[in-house]
Amino acid sequence: MAEKLFAILLYLKTYPTFDVLGFLTGRERTSSCRSTHFLLRVLERSLGKHFILPKRKITSVEEFFEKFPEVKDVFIDGTERPIQRSKDAKKRKKSYSGKKKRFTIKTIVVSDEKKKILILTPTKTGRRHDKRLADKAQLPNILPEHVTAFADTGFQGIQTIHPNTLIPKKATKNNPLTDEDKQNNRIISGLRIVIEHVIGGMKRYRAVCDIYRNKIPNTDDKFFLLSAGLWNFHLQQTT
Repeated sequence: MAEKLFAILLYLKTYPTFDVLGFLTGRERTSSCRSTHFLLRVLERSLGKHFILPKRKITSVEEFFEKFPEVKDVFIDGTERPIQRSKDAKKRKKSYSGKKKRFTIKTIVVSDEKKKILILTPTKTGRRHDKRLADKAQLPNILPEHVTAFADTGFQGIQTIHPNTLIPKKATKNNPLTDEDKQNNRIISGLRIVIEHVIGGMKRYRAVCDIYRNKIPNTDDKFFLLSAGLWNFHLQQTT
C-alpha cells in the first residue's frame, strides 16, 4: 500500500512519462499507465472520504453557508496550465489564451483566509475569460452578503452582483489613478497574496504546471482536483 501511494504521489509531483515511471517502479509502460489511472481514482476517493476535496459547484447562498459557516473572506483567482497545440483549428482557437500567449486550460480557485481551497470550478479551455468562468459557476450569486470577496481586475463586474467585493481600480486614459486609489490598490493586492500562495501550493505538483500530454478524457480536470485536495491535506496536517 505504501509503495502504491508513493508511486502515485511521485507521478503527480514529477509528472514523468509512463516509460520513466515504469522504469522507476519496475513495471512495463502499459502496466504503469493502467495502474496510474487506477491509483488516481483511488487517491481521489481517499481524499474525498476525509472531506478535504474542494467543492466543484455551489448552487445557492444557503448551500455555501451550510458548507462553510465560519468563512468571512474569500479570495478568487483563475489559474491556467499549458496544453499541446491541437491539429484542429477550431480547438486551437478555443484553447488559445491571449493572456498567456499559448494554448491552455483554465479553472477558477476560491479559497478562504486560511488558504484552504473551498471551490474549484470545472476545467475549461484557456480562451475563456476569468469573469465568464466565474459567472458560469455562479460564484457572485452564491456568496453571502457578509462574506467579503477579494479578486483581481480580471473579475470586473462581479461587484455589481456581490457588492461586498474588493477589486483593484483600473486607470483609464481620461481617469488616471489618484494617490488614494494607488494606496487602496496596494492594500487589496497585499491581502490577495493569500490566493497566490494557494495556487503556488497547488502547482508544487508538476502534473498541473507542465504541458498536459495525457489522452484519457477529464484527466486534466482530475489533476487540478487532486492537487487542490493534496494542498488542503497539507494544510490540515500542518495547522
